[in-house]
Amino acid sequence: MRKRKKENRDLPERMIRRARKRKSGKLWVAYYYCGRDAEGRRVEIPLGQDLAEAKLEWARLEQKAMPKVMSLMRELFDRYEREIIPTKKPRTQKDNGYELKNLRKAFDEAPIESITPPVVAQYRDARSAKTRANREIALLSHVFTIAVEWGFADRNPCLKVRRNKEKVRDYYATDQVWDAVYSEAVQELKDAMDLAYLTGQRPADTLKVSTADLTDEYLFVGQNKTDKRLRIRLTDGDQPSGLGRFIDDLLERRALAGIKSSRLITNQSGLRMSWEMLRNRFSEARERAAAQIEHAGDRELADRIRKFMFKDIRPKAASEIEDISHASRLLGHSKEKITKDVYRRVGEIVSPTR
Repeated sequence: MRKRKKENRDLPERMIRRARKRKSGKLWVAYYYCGRDAEGRRVEIPLGQDLAEAKLEWARLEQKAMPKVMSLMRELFDRYEREIIPTKKPRTQKDNGYELKNLRKAFDEAPIESITPPVVAQYRDARSAKTRANREIALLSHVFTIAVEWGFADRNPCLKVRRNKEKVRDYYATDQVWDAVYSEAVQELKDAMDLAYLTGQRPADTLKVSTADLTDEYLFVGQNKTDKRLRIRLTDGDQPSGLGRFIDDLLERRALAGIKSSRLITNQSGLRMSWEMLRNRFSEARERAAAQIEHAGDRELADRIRKFMFKDIRPKAASEIEDISHASRLLGHSKEKITKDVYRRVGEIVSPTR
């Protein structure tokens, strides 16, 4: 039998490596399968430049079981980050990047086969941020789900691991809190707060509303997180609804100010409002309001104001709509239970015995 070249001894049978040094000095490497054509002549079939993918294609040509060519979690994380994360929504990509960074610290150099349910449970218990640990384990679970599809694992070790019990945020922004912050807000923040409350939408969905989403009767909403589509009424019979009146007033003020941006929520220069800009304005208004209330001697209310977050406007809207079915539809939930358990932060309105 012909002896294999030294540079190919780490590769499967009939698989070779070609390497060339480019003019730039970088090394080009590619892999090929040594096969035969219909006449029996030797041919080299390109397998690509990624070793893991090349071995998978080699296995297909050899009609053998897919090899577990990845041995370390680092290699699995690398491919997941390269191929899967970019297909997700921008916010999810950002969250996954942070979660993957923490997972890498614990598992990067670990062999794939060494990740078992007890190992995942140890990671869960070692993390001080319990809610964040749940998100990280959820991402790790999806990594293994994809790894099984790729042929690099035969089971998902996260499926039988319990998650930490999470406490749902139960903060409710009373009218006192709302009025205190609203009175200190600049106009563009007031507009964002009003639009978020009247529509019950998430901050990102509030900021992306544009004039193109408006008709005479509806505000069209496409939720980023769930792709849920809504048509929110701008009229109540023959009269404009509260949302309709707000939008009419906003469009009139924009016209007087010469703002031509299609986005409804803009800064004073007419540029679209980013989440960072909104968050900074909200934080400044909240701190001014809390400082004034504290100076007046009501420290308890000042503390509640400082806990108020822009994202609490959505549950405030859900809590103040008496009809749970209406609240659930406005928020775009598929089940009323989500609205009731997570977003309704005040008790149900009931009548006394007498």
